[in-house]
Amino acid sequence: STTRVDPRVVEAMLPTFDSLYGNAGSITHEIGLSASDLVEDATATIGNAIGCKNSELVMTSGATESNNLAIYGYCLRRRTSGHIITVATEHKAVLDPLAKLQKRGFEITYLPVKQAGDMKAGLIDLDQFADAVRDDTFFASVMLANNEIGVIQPLKKISSICRDHDIVLHTDATQAIGNLPVDVNDLDVDLLSLSAHKFYGPKGVGALYVRQSGRRIRLSSQIDGGGQQHNRRSGTLNVSGIVGMARAIEICLDELESGANDHKRDLRDRIHLGLSELLGDIPVNGPSLVPPEEPSGHSIQGSSTRLSGNLNCQFPGIDGNSLMTGASGVAMSSGSACTASEPEPSHVLKALGLNEDQVRSSIRLGIGRFNTADEIENAVGQIADTVQKLRKMN
Repeated sequence: STTRVDPRVVEAMLPTFDSLYGNAGSITHEIGLSASDLVEDATATIGNAIGCKNSELVMTSGATESNNLAIYGYCLRRRTSGHIITVATEHKAVLDPLAKLQKRGFEITYLPVKQAGDMKAGLIDLDQFADAVRDDTFFASVMLANNEIGVIQPLKKISSICRDHDIVLHTDATQAIGNLPVDVNDLDVDLLSLSAHKFYGPKGVGALYVRQSGRRIRLSSQIDGGGQQHNRRSGTLNVSGIVGMARAIEICLDELESGANDHKRDLRDRIHLGLSELLGDIPVNGPSLVPPEEPSGHSIQGSSTRLSGNLNCQFPGIDGNSLMTGASGVAMSSGSACTASEPEPSHVLKALGLNEDQVRSSIRLGIGRFNTADEIENAVGQIADTVQKLRKMN
């Protein structure tokens, strides 16, 4: 749900709190110009990381705002309603704005996903996506990588369908940035949301990519007052956050090249194996932890359908909330941290076809850059001890 801010990111941000504290919008004096230059350089770094120009990035407070700006900003600019395609497992920051648009007369198709038990559980069916397209379909929103079950959607193939039908495609890439190579031109998306705190940057800052080359995407602003960022999003820029986000994404690219995913995958698999050895069968929610295989039995390189650091699994007969309370030394969740204040069963797990008992017995663990083998062993021990105690109580 979040990451520790990398010390190298903190170091890059520190000057913006004292010696380079200016307002990037105040360019009539040296302090403001220095801040403006910092933002320009940081924006270029972020743009280079995802393959876009500075002018195609809107700095926001995070992915929730980016998603809202993409959806409301594009859809409400239309003079008429129309048809939108999305997926039942999208983040609430996408589903809730779409629900409001539905009340305004827009028609929404919520695509199902492959069900639990399938090695690719959580993936959408591309034929179903194509079949859902109508003459009045103008917009689609499909998350690149899911925050709860880690499933990675085939976005390039989805964008191809969208191009064939002149549909604008938005993706919430919040979980993907820093975990996968992400290039907006390779994916061929029109709008892309990201948030710094998911990839070892500070909280409270994110960005929205808005395509300006080829097909130019125009948005209606959702925050007015000042006209910053070409009137797409007013407000004083968070210079410290933007600098931190740029340094964080820069480090992530270096880490990906040096095998960071192998480290996270190894630790994730150790948790699942360790728990399975101590507790018996531990069903995994979402796609298999093992990459898909070719008919010959050899794994397809680079074709994993799941984020390397994601583990979402069931403890049959155990209440997930009781498990989290009992093993409080382990940071885990029963769904999306963004909806923790609304303790309803995870809509993502329900979309996989799990019943309420299965959903409530599920927990999610995230493995990150700074996790160690000792921490993994400790987590396995705490979780296993708590599950065994709860089983005895039951």
